[in-house]
Amino acid sequence: MSLERWTPKKDVERFFEGIFEEPFSLHNWRGFPSLRKMREFVTISPAVDMYDNEKEIVVKAEVPGIDKKDIHISVSDSILMIKGEMKKEEETKEEDYYCAERAYGSFSRRLELPAKVQESKIKANFKDGVLEIHLPKAPEAKAKEIKVEAK
Repeated sequence: MSLERWTPKKDVERFFEGIFEEPFSLHNWRGFPSLRKMREFVTISPAVDMYDNEKEIVVKAEVPGIDKKDIHISVSDSILMIKGEMKKEEETKEEDYYCAERAYGSFSRRLELPAKVQESKIKANFKDGVLEIHLPKAPEAKAKEIKVEAK
């Protein structure tokens, strides 16, 4: 057996090169248990569209894989809060995944509304993984046209 000189700098460089070449590959997850734990910190953030028309503000959020009973919506001081939780259907005890891209856990989105809304008239629909919220504008929030008189 031949002796090899230990070079800590080279070993550390090799370690980081391996991680950053394929940061979330199966190889790296198995080789480094601490990296596997990073999956717990995956952020779930639904994609949101918000548009404003004359009568209402409409918000559409993609929340696939979530049951409607796990979605909570609130409005306070022109802030719309959408909260939910993606639950895992089953727990796998095996460690060797070929691929694991689905995320589980809680999420929340905070959106500042461009106008005051009538909180008592807010309606939400949920179909095919898309949450659609209709927020009717408050009477004082609707645009008023002011005529200019010339003298």
